[in-house]
Amino acid sequence: MAFNLKSAPLMSSYQELENKLDSLIELCLELKRENQALRTRETSLTGERGKLLQQNEMARQKIETMIHRLRNLNAE
Repeated sequence: MAFNLKSAPLMSSYQELENKLDSLIELCLELKRENQALRTRETSLTGERGKLLQQNEMARQKIETMIHRLRNLNAE
């Protein structure tokens, strides 16, 4: 089969399409990796937030207890 000049632009278009598809596939893989990293980070931050809320509640209760003790001392 002889090389046809009319097929050269067509081959070039196919090559361009293939290159664009390769780029899109790579971008998709990169976005999947980034998405997984963000989900992992979100899980970590959610757990950390829960611990901080618990510590905050414990501190609030301790402060309330101290305030009640001080009031009782003043009342005596």
